[in-house]
Amino acid sequence: MSRLPKASSSRPTVKTTLAPPTSRSRAPSPSKPSAAPSTPLTPRVRTKSIPKSPSKSTRRPPPEEKPPVPKTPVSIKAAIALKRAEAKKVVARPNASGGGLGFGNFDNLEDAIPGVTSAQKEEDDNLDLGRWSVKETIERARSTGSINLVSRSLPCLPSALFEIHLDVTPDALKSVPEEPSISSSEAPERRPGQRDGPAWFEAQDLQVLKAWNNEIVEIQHEIWHFGSLKTVDLHQNKISALPDTFADLTALTNLDLSHNSLTSLPVNIFALPTLTNLNLSHNALVALPFGDPFSGSSRASCTQTCSSGGFFERVITRATSPLPRLLSLDVSFNKLTASAVDHKNLPCCLSKVDLSSNPIAEGNSESSALMRSFGVLRHLKELRLANADIGDDAFPLTLLSGEDPQKFSSLRILDLEETRASAEAVKAALSGLQQSLSFDMTADEPAQGTVRIIVGKKVLKEAWEIEAERRTMNRGVRSLANAVVQGMMSRPPPKELVKEAWEIEAEQGLLSEGGRRRARAAAAAAAGSSTTTTRAPPSEPKRNSFLGVGRPSTPSGSPVSAVNLDVPQYYHAVTQTLTLPPLAPTRSHARSFSLAASASSSTTTSGKTDIALPTPCLPIAAISTQSFAQTLKILVLSNRKLDLSVSLPSCPGDMNAGLIPTLEELVLDGCGLGDNVSVTRQAEGGSATPPKSSEAILPLLTRLFPSLRTLDLSYNSLTSTALQKDVLTDLIMASSLDALVTRKGLRHLRLRGNRITDLDGFQEAAGIFKGNRTVPDWKLEELDLRDNEISKLPAELGLLPLDVLLVDGNVFRIPLRKIWEREGTKGLLNWLRGCLE
Repeated sequence: MSRLPKASSSRPTVKTTLAPPTSRSRAPSPSKPSAAPSTPLTPRVRTKSIPKSPSKSTRRPPPEEKPPVPKTPVSIKAAIALKRAEAKKVVARPNASGGGLGFGNFDNLEDAIPGVTSAQKEEDDNLDLGRWSVKETIERARSTGSINLVSRSLPCLPSALFEIHLDVTPDALKSVPEEPSISSSEAPERRPGQRDGPAWFEAQDLQVLKAWNNEIVEIQHEIWHFGSLKTVDLHQNKISALPDTFADLTALTNLDLSHNSLTSLPVNIFALPTLTNLNLSHNALVALPFGDPFSGSSRASCTQTCSSGGFFERVITRATSPLPRLLSLDVSFNKLTASAVDHKNLPCCLSKVDLSSNPIAEGNSESSALMRSFGVLRHLKELRLANADIGDDAFPLTLLSGEDPQKFSSLRILDLEETRASAEAVKAALSGLQQSLSFDMTADEPAQGTVRIIVGKKVLKEAWEIEAERRTMNRGVRSLANAVVQGMMSRPPPKELVKEAWEIEAEQGLLSEGGRRRARAAAAAAAGSSTTTTRAPPSEPKRNSFLGVGRPSTPSGSPVSAVNLDVPQYYHAVTQTLTLPPLAPTRSHARSFSLAASASSSTTTSGKTDIALPTPCLPIAAISTQSFAQTLKILVLSNRKLDLSVSLPSCPGDMNAGLIPTLEELVLDGCGLGDNVSVTRQAEGGSATPPKSSEAILPLLTRLFPSLRTLDLSYNSLTSTALQKDVLTDLIMASSLDALVTRKGLRHLRLRGNRITDLDGFQEAAGIFKGNRTVPDWKLEELDLRDNEISKLPAELGLLPLDVLLVDGNVFRIPLRKIWEREGTKGLLNWLRGCLE
């Protein structure tokens, strides 16, 4: 029997076996000799220390037992990194005896502990654990047309991007002579027959390139080959210059080059025809030569042919004016002066301009000329010059004088915070504006027709100061409320008591059906003998207004001009709210008679028995004749199902918009209205048969109420046919109809409990947000679509800037309910936007 030689007392005994590590070590049998070093199988080595024989001289005291150290909980990410590091060490490093695989060497196992790993290893682990490798990301972008290389520590755009997408090998960059490897350490296994990339009919041109938060210093001049790029985001890099061919990306709509080291831009970049958003903040730009591509020898032609060396030649179409579609320009935190900005060639469609933290007035006196050029821009709404070097000389008294009398006609916000400009000089220079000036320091959106001017230093308050001001304000409010209560208590009671409708009807004998018939006959006779509109004189008691004297009562519910709604029972003067009682159709049999009380609540009884009230669902003709019609804010018309029509006066349709001009909230819930509604126009001369027509309900409401901010059409019968793109945009978006009528834009739209099956109209309306996240005329904040029959939520809904989106109670299955129950409207919109990307 072959045995291993006995080791000395100072060295451990090594036993070699092919058994698993969990089995106990045994000596090999005589028929099977021990494995030699040349055996192809790699033996597993177990090391066991044999202590010296015990003796009195060498015996040591037993070690003191230490309390167990509690284990620190390790996160899932750290545990995965630990296991992966152990596996790599087993594969890559030999054991103590020089073999291949083994677990005998644990000297450097601390490298796998999170927190003490090297920077390169930690970066590799993060890449492996969270996302695809750079190469695989580039390959997948061929199917989606969008690539995301954010936070990869890339020194440049990978050459593989050009090779895989375009089959073009870019020239080596001077700043990056050797690119780091972008391949993953563990290549994924491919199934038999699986392609390396998408088929030719599945491949898409690259349209979105996001590579922000990297170490990019230089861009390859071959970038112009990606002619379909629409969005390029390269902010938070170290780019110091762009190649001239970068301006050949004529399809660009959004370009973000902020937080770089740019000192200049390619000349032709100001001739991009479709660019709408340009962010160049936090750079080192010293000039904005908008007109250079169109002046002198450098004039840019409308079209330019670029030869690619192949059979086809690419034609580049440039703009004929500086950035004709640019809406937002952010050049804050640069080194721009007023003379370095080509103010004679500013883009004509600019809506937002940010020149904050620039030395605008340093060493020159052209700041006033720059402000005059901004005043000519018709669409300019926001001009921000916070922390810029600008003073009162930029706002002379002759700022608004000139050939154009309507300067700054659309301006809403002028930010001069932390500048040398004073409020007195700015107010004197802009006193001729059509808008009113406001110097309130608030974050709210300015009112329509108001220019908010922010002048002065920012005041930073401590938490205790804010709390002290709040308590002082609360004390003032409480003292004012107490004074009001005391004044009301000391006031003598009113002389005239307000009676309920049933009390008035009881006094007038209208509780019986015969009394009602006699009252209707008297009203019809009075209407037939009168040819002019009559109203109760001021000296007549208010209860006579419920008789409807001079009001024709017809089965169609024609509008009544003599009805008086200015009573506390219906009109609340403090909140300027008019609430008409519900009207439900009578379903009782003609011969049935019962002395029992009605099953309906008492709240609807007054609406049924008050014959003086108009019966149409939306009685505009009767409301417009009231004394409060020009100041009415809220109109509540719930459950008025007796007559599903809208009554209008006899004036033309284009003049109906001024009947109730200040109405901001309209409640028409539970009325059973459909896509179209019957419109009754009051005929001249008190005709008993007024003409009728059928009109779409949403365009009608849009035309009647230009100041509407909240529209509640819950529990009606609207379908998807009524929600067309043009109808929705006219209803929701703010617009100027003419010099007198201006739509403020709808903020709350409630369509709960209708018959809506699809949202194609909202999907088409959301197209205005593609490539442009800010649409100033869009005001909608709340959209309630609960309890409908919607079978699919289009992904374009994620583009809408909504604060509240309610979709519960529909029939769609994707996305799951937990998405909006757990994360709310924000999570649902993010999920829908993710489907687009």
